[in-house]
Amino acid sequence: MKSYLALGDSYTIGELQPLHASFPYQLVQLFRNSGIGIHAPEIVAKTGWTTDELTSHINSIKLNNSYDLVTLLIGVNNQYRGRTVDNFIPEIESLIQFALSKSSNVVMLSIPDWGVTPFAEGKDKEKISNEIDMYNAACEKCAANAGIKFIDITASQRMDGSKAEFLAEDKLHPSFKEYKKWAKEIFNISTFFA
Repeated sequence: MKSYLALGDSYTIGELQPLHASFPYQLVQLFRNSGIGIHAPEIVAKTGWTTDELTSHINSIKLNNSYDLVTLLIGVNNQYRGRTVDNFIPEIESLIQFALSKSSNVVMLSIPDWGVTPFAEGKDKEKISNEIDMYNAACEKCAANAGIKFIDITASQRMDGSKAEFLAEDKLHPSFKEYKKWAKEIFNISTFFA
């Protein structure tokens, strides 16, 4: 049986969605439907967490020595709180190294752009999007430097980020349909489970 650790924030939990709607749970279903035995995901994530808060929690708990897969999606709250990308980079690099200490198969997802959602009405959407782009450029570079896989889910999320069927009730977080796209993206590059 394969094992899977998902690290992140509200996007990993699937805020306001049933547990099975989150992308880690949908990913597990994709694996099982393809004949791969895999345990339910172990999720270490909390709504509102920044990179340093995720790191702090990781350091306070006991995880398995290794996993067959680790996903990492974190950083939107760094941007939301007005932190700089320069501050973010060493923290995300540290989290990548932690993920690599747990698995040789690490996948980082890009940060969704909450600026395209109805929640951002009245805010500087262009500024939000530009900052998300800077964060994602840093994520992609850090992933490449560490030799891990990076998936850009932001471009697709921006196309559907203002549509009701792709949003949770708060008009900010994604719905089952958006998470399904992310799960498929990860599944499609998960040749290490073949």
